[in-house]
Amino acid sequence: MAASAPILDQLLSPLGDCLTPESAQKVADLRADESLQTRIHELGQKSNQGDLSDVERDEYETVVRYTNFISILQSKARKLLRTGE
Repeated sequence: MAASAPILDQLLSPLGDCLTPESAQKVADLRADESLQTRIHELGQKSNQGDLSDVERDEYETVVRYTNFISILQSKARKLLRTGE
């Protein structure tokens, strides 16, 4: 997944350019709720132990994929807030 981060960054650049300071702050502040954080933690532990079912593996891979998406968008939002660019 890390190899796809540069292309994902490029794909998200136009979206990052649409952020206003207010929307950038909201994106930067995004956090998973407690129940989702708990589920992600459970899946991560099961993954580390090699105990994921096929359905759980798909779920965990989806979490990782979208977490990368959100992280890149948050990075762009924080840059806008920091530099005004």
